[in-house]
Amino acid sequence: MRQRAQWQKQLSYYIDTLFSQGLGALVAWLAVLSLLVISLSAAVMVITGIAPPNESPYDFIEAAWLSLVRTLGGGSIGGRETAWSFRLLMLGVTLGGVFVISALISVLTNAMNARMVELRKGRSQVMEKDHIVILGWSEQIFTIVPELLLANAEKRCTTVVILGEKDKVEMEDVIRERVKPGRGVRIVCRNGNPMEMSDLGIVSLNTAREIIVLTPESETPDADVLKIVLAVLNHPERRSQPYHIVAGIRNPKNLAVAQSIGKHEVEWIRIGDFVARIIAQTCRQSGLSVVYTELLDFSNGEIYIHEEPELVGKSFGEALLSYENDTVIGLYQMNQSPKLNLPMDTVIQPGDKLVIISRDDSQIQYTGSRRYQPGVIQERVIRSKPFAKAQPERTLLLGWNWRAPRILAELDQYVADGSEVRVVAERLGIEDEIAEGCRDLVHQRVCYQKGDTTDRQTLEELHPEGYDHVILLTCAENVSKQQADAQTLITLLHLRDIADQKKASFSIVTEMLDPRNSKLAAVTRADDFIVSNRLVSLMMSQVAESKMINSVFNDLFDPAGSEIYLKPVKKYVQPGEEVNFYTLVEAAQRRGEVAIGYRLEAQSKDANSAYGVVLNPPKAEKVIFGREDKLIVLAEG
Repeated sequence: MRQRAQWQKQLSYYIDTLFSQGLGALVAWLAVLSLLVISLSAAVMVITGIAPPNESPYDFIEAAWLSLVRTLGGGSIGGRETAWSFRLLMLGVTLGGVFVISALISVLTNAMNARMVELRKGRSQVMEKDHIVILGWSEQIFTIVPELLLANAEKRCTTVVILGEKDKVEMEDVIRERVKPGRGVRIVCRNGNPMEMSDLGIVSLNTAREIIVLTPESETPDADVLKIVLAVLNHPERRSQPYHIVAGIRNPKNLAVAQSIGKHEVEWIRIGDFVARIIAQTCRQSGLSVVYTELLDFSNGEIYIHEEPELVGKSFGEALLSYENDTVIGLYQMNQSPKLNLPMDTVIQPGDKLVIISRDDSQIQYTGSRRYQPGVIQERVIRSKPFAKAQPERTLLLGWNWRAPRILAELDQYVADGSEVRVVAERLGIEDEIAEGCRDLVHQRVCYQKGDTTDRQTLEELHPEGYDHVILLTCAENVSKQQADAQTLITLLHLRDIADQKKASFSIVTEMLDPRNSKLAAVTRADDFIVSNRLVSLMMSQVAESKMINSVFNDLFDPAGSEIYLKPVKKYVQPGEEVNFYTLVEAAQRRGEVAIGYRLEAQSKDANSAYGVVLNPPKAEKVIFGREDKLIVLAEG
């Protein structure tokens, strides 16, 4: 009985999928069904020899033609040799058949209309295996879905199932407009509330490979995410094997509760900390935001966890020079969290795994250490010039939102003593939030000034050219996302114009809510990188594909460990000389750093060249660097 019910569900799902494909597919299948009926009828006539009076048996072609004519209603009632009684009888039968067939057509039409209405609601159960489930609906969909499709491009068939509270057809139309799935990819939408256990059964969580919980656009996003996760984990029909769930938490204060709920089944993305750390780091280093984007998306180099038996017993420093087309950045040691940029003499033990940047995990290739091969390391061009001592920095923060206190706290961990931050915004209560959220600052002081950041006169009176960095935050508490982004864009254009008129150079990091608006603001300015929810979505996509990556990114963005820096290449090698990347890796290694790429100043305004950023370059490839070019390294400061 249970197998029969499962078979019926499977058949129902296939029929639902067929009907969802549109009128053209439905007509095609009806034509196929008609051909089957005609062929079956013709076969019976040929096998049994059935034929009208005074006629010889038909062959298959003639029988098929007669069946087709009768199916289309073109058959005659009787010929001239037929008696009138038989004609009248056939007329009555025909008229009766008309009424019966009409009634049947009416019943079928009503049933089909009812089924189409039910399909439009999107309430039928999804019968898939090894699929990806996304719970919720927000703008994140349009970043996460393309990334997941890109990550699974080599798989034969990938199905993404979305459960949202919007109309099913509306969701499908929007996705079809903004997402271009490739061959072998299916996107299935279902209508339902992810917090309701009964609705969760629609998307077949028990057979899903991974589950992504989107952050709701509500007044209590963290509480809503926790409810969804609880509904998934406590579902009465859940599977015994652990789920792989990815979800985000905005407020760090809620992280402990979230971890106690999710345990080992949920990878939590610390949205508040993640975005705050990116803004704090990128405002101090032009081009760093491009590096993060390159690492987080699936179109270029990504971070993988890779085990290499050939390196057991060798040092971490030797591993750095053992891959020509891949970049080793850390180790996943046995029963420990991953560590990036370890001491170079760290010995790789059995079971240890490399944290490595590669274009694809299938392309990772061990080539052996090249350090002692003649001509590989160009000793004559290596330099070891000391870096200048860090100086106090002045930062201008325009606008205020829930991320601001965390950004100030993160920035404090990077700047030198005596640094200063000036906050300019109009919202009430900011002074209290600064006093509460910034009381533990050590290296910088924060002062507040009330003002309209979209007003040109206010901005000119602030003299932004006198600051080292400008952070522009989006305020969307009392206005829509589009209005908030519009106000941010106005402020950004004013700042750029002031910088041009004053011939000043200061970095600007701008936060926007809608990734589409970031394209309007970019205008080939690498230091004006737009930090938006897109980065959070990219992060969730990465962790969904590999849960171990979450701890790698946590370490990467943690100020207590090694972070990514863009440092003058002239401190490592002689500018103007042709040099391979093996030499740059060696030069960085001698400083206790890991070189992962470089940035060419000549391409810093070219969006098509990733603003000059090159990650994971082939180590044998030679480049001539200028004095303003940068080396991208993992370092502790």
